Amino acid sequence: MSDEVQAGFVRVRLDLSYDGTEFSGWAKQAGGRRTVQGEIEDALRTVTRSGGVTYELTVAGRTDAGVHARGQVAHVDLPEPVWREHHEKLLKRLAGRLPKDVRVWALREAPSGFNARFSAVWRRYAYRVTDNPGGVDPLLRNHVLWHDWPLDVDAMNEAAQGLLGEHDFAAYCKRREGATTIRTLQQLSLDKGADGIITATVRADAFCHNMVRSLIGALLFVGDGHRGADWPAKVLAAGVRDSAVHVVRPHGLTLEEVGYPADELLAARNKEARNKRTLPGTGCC
Repeated sequence: MSDEVQAGFVRVRLDLSYDGTEFSGWAKQAGGRRTVQGEIEDALRTVTRSGGVTYELTVAGRTDAGVHARGQVAHVDLPEPVWREHHEKLLKRLAGRLPKDVRVWALREAPSGFNARFSAVWRRYAYRVTDNPGGVDPLLRNHVLWHDWPLDVDAMNEAAQGLLGEHDFAAYCKRREGATTIRTLQQLSLDKGADGIITATVRADAFCHNMVRSLIGALLFVGDGHRGADWPAKVLAAGVRDSAVHVVRPHGLTLEEVGYPADELLAARNKEARNKRTLPGTGCC
């Protein structure tokens, strides 16, 4: 599938962040619900004085309602005259027009072959939770989950090792028609800071729906002693949803960073990522 930019347009990369607390997710929705995509597209339409024309964004990771982002990436194709006229002042104008819970930090012409979604080689999320008996610091309440059982971080890290690598994560994903659940989990590790907050770092080439929050739900069950360290891997191998795996609340989750290959490899990665994946030796997904 070709992803060449239409003649007369410029592809622009946006680096952005947002507090997802008051958003119904990234993607525009019917019914007037507030979304990150909707807010940025509305602001772009206003500051470029494009009238009724909406320049649609493509994003690296479509976050759910309540999920935050610190290192989100998107792209938009703008007519060359619009880009030439506005690009020097576009960032500051967006800052003046956007609501305070979403910021665009950088705008630049994207290299050839760049697609914010399909060119990415990994996404890194952080999930933050505390087992502090007193609960969560009120200043962090929208970004940290409170777990009211003591957590064994060493046991959780042991369990995480059994989930790394390329697998069919159907047991940890909400299935979508026609979409594969095969992913490569590159990193899953947890660290408890001096402030008592446990940060889970989760990195993969891509994630299927609810995957991160389901993985964390399984690890919490290990951490508080309800299951052994081998249980999450057994659930993965079974390949079906387990009612004991809870999808934890979204507010503890933040998209931290998106990784891309060198410019000369963007087009090839773009094409590769569109292929439906299979596991070695299966012939199907």
